Amino acid sequence: MTLLLGSADLTGLVSRAEVIAAVRTALIDLAEGRAEQPAPVAFPGTGTTQFLPMTATSHRLGLSAVKVMSDAPDNRAAGLPTQRSTVLLLDARTGECLAVLDGEVGTRTRTAAASAVATDALARPDARVLGLVGAGRLAIEHVHALREIRALDTVHVWSRSPATLRAFHHAVGDLVEVVEAPDPRHVVEAADIVCTLTPARHPVVHGAWFRPGQHINAVGAPPRPDHREIDAAGMARATVVVDSTPTQLLKSGEAVLSIAEGATTTETFCRELGAVLAGSAPGRTDPQEITLFNSVGIALQDLAYAALAVDRARTAGIGVNTRTVYGTSGLRVTAGAGAGAAR
Repeated sequence: MTLLLGSADLTGLVSRAEVIAAVRTALIDLAEGRAEQPAPVAFPGTGTTQFLPMTATSHRLGLSAVKVMSDAPDNRAAGLPTQRSTVLLLDARTGECLAVLDGEVGTRTRTAAASAVATDALARPDARVLGLVGAGRLAIEHVHALREIRALDTVHVWSRSPATLRAFHHAVGDLVEVVEAPDPRHVVEAADIVCTLTPARHPVVHGAWFRPGQHINAVGAPPRPDHREIDAAGMARATVVVDSTPTQLLKSGEAVLSIAEGATTTETFCRELGAVLAGSAPGRTDPQEITLFNSVGIALQDLAYAALAVDRARTAGIGVNTRTVYGTSGLRVTAGAGAGAAR
């Protein structure tokens, strides 16, 4: 049986603390050889659209995942999402498709969870002020996730959109003091922890603005080697930690462009977060050090989220079970009995 889970099924299904713990464990598994995470290779769609099939295997869980992400910049003009994704969760031994998940909720949740894991490992323990460059739904999710690991009291936020800022205020204004910044520089200069959350092609944050002791999560740029939110000087100035070195060197504009400009080298992007968590690579070594987690996003994080969500959904009877039947007339997919579709 294959379980189908849409966004409505997945909203609120697992707690942020659970996802943070699962992502942390998955990254340690990667560092210690209990998981596989090859670098993805994009292929073109129509126009400016690109597709990125992302794959991973967890030997500990006995699961594999395939996530197909589309990046369609032209959708923005039509008021459509610029990124969409679908995740297939597979039995790593038999190849059976256990579940198909809409990727929106999981991508947002696991991305913020990865930032929380990195922040917990790299930011100073006394960090209390958060800065957000970008104020959309991913920014809202970051406030919730980072509050799981640090006692944040103030958030400085910048966005080009007044409507987005109003929605941000409405979502988190009762949790933290929200200070609207006039530009990204004010965000960076005010914060202990900075998260960049924009789909920028050209840098919106400059390393000259970084302060000693700061931690930065570079999150928002699409996985395209010509897009970046932070300039080469910023990458050169910080101690950089990454989710996956092969993926970074292929898909991160922060990495590819700063290397091309001579500000960094491939070695700059060889310290993986899983190794820091496992204790086989150093994290922050000095209170005045500037640390930066360059987050491209990897399928192993999607697998960690999907495994949690599918387990919870099956227990609660959520989603639609399907049965795939192979016969002389071809392949047929039918709804199975006992599906928890009413949600």
